[in-house]
Amino acid sequence: MSILNRENLKQYLLLSLIVVLTITIGKQLYAFFPGLLGAITLYILLRQYYFKLTVIRNWKKWITAVLFIIGSIIVFALPLIFLIQVLIPRITALLSNGQLSSIVSTLTDKLHNLFPQLQIDQSHILNIAQKITTSAPIVLGETANMFANAILAFFLLYFMLVDGRKMEYTIMKYIPLRDKNIDNLWHETRTVVIASAIGIPLLAFCQTITAAVGYYFFGISSYLLWAVLTGICSLVPVVGTAVVWIPLSVYLIASGHTPAGLGLALYSFLVTGTIDNVLRFTLLKKLGDVHPVITALGILIGVPLFGFMGFIFGPLLISYLLLLIKIYRIEFSAADEQAP
Repeated sequence: MSILNRENLKQYLLLSLIVVLTITIGKQLYAFFPGLLGAITLYILLRQYYFKLTVIRNWKKWITAVLFIIGSIIVFALPLIFLIQVLIPRITALLSNGQLSSIVSTLTDKLHNLFPQLQIDQSHILNIAQKITTSAPIVLGETANMFANAILAFFLLYFMLVDGRKMEYTIMKYIPLRDKNIDNLWHETRTVVIASAIGIPLLAFCQTITAAVGYYFFGISSYLLWAVLTGICSLVPVVGTAVVWIPLSVYLIASGHTPAGLGLALYSFLVTGTIDNVLRFTLLKKLGDVHPVITALGILIGVPLFGFMGFIFGPLLISYLLLLIKIYRIEFSAADEQAP
């Protein structure tokens, strides 16, 4: 065996060992992957301000990092914890008491009278609701997992901030691209992360407010709960807020409040649904001009992969794919031109 073949064999063995170890470690740590993605997101959002304080104003790194982590907990973590603590008991109570049965009974009777040819079975609908109710412990388990990932995210964020410049230099050194393309990669990452981490929650909050006004005006009980659910459902691609306001409008009509039901449907379609488009083409363009199709496809791909963090890193994966295709064309077409 020649020396060259021996060197190639050692190289392939070493690469294979690296790949096997990476896959093994990745499988064991996959449950904590959202924590890593959360730390990366917070680092991208905070790095500019952190460097201004530590580099320009000479603040101590560890003190500044601790202050930023405390601020992140107040701004990002506490509202989410409060939302979970309020929503889960309210949703469980709604599904377990007789209110849901009354709503389902009213809807099925009315629809059966209007459309006798439809075979609507109330028991099937209630069985679905019962399954959702029994899934509450699973949701609580996911909440505990979310807390574990949040702790990991803030732990990693501290070291990312303190050693941020060294970390960025090391990453740039190992990326096999030209400096210009590395800059493009960073610009795309920052744009998508800011647009998703700030823009998507902002859209959900605005639609929650507009939905709450409509539900209150048209007489929906527990209008704040339904408004929050509407804001959460605005994150769902294609159907969005209609998942909530269409059944509520139908319920009002079926229960004999036809003007209120039609008014709620019209208000939700024109105001709650339209504010999404208005904000996308005004405020969100300033945060980061990410195409709505990229956002929708990214969420569909990212949520099954990364859970809650998929709302940010799903669109980022789509953007990376498009950018890497562009970089590939620039890198290798230029190389082919220089080869002759």
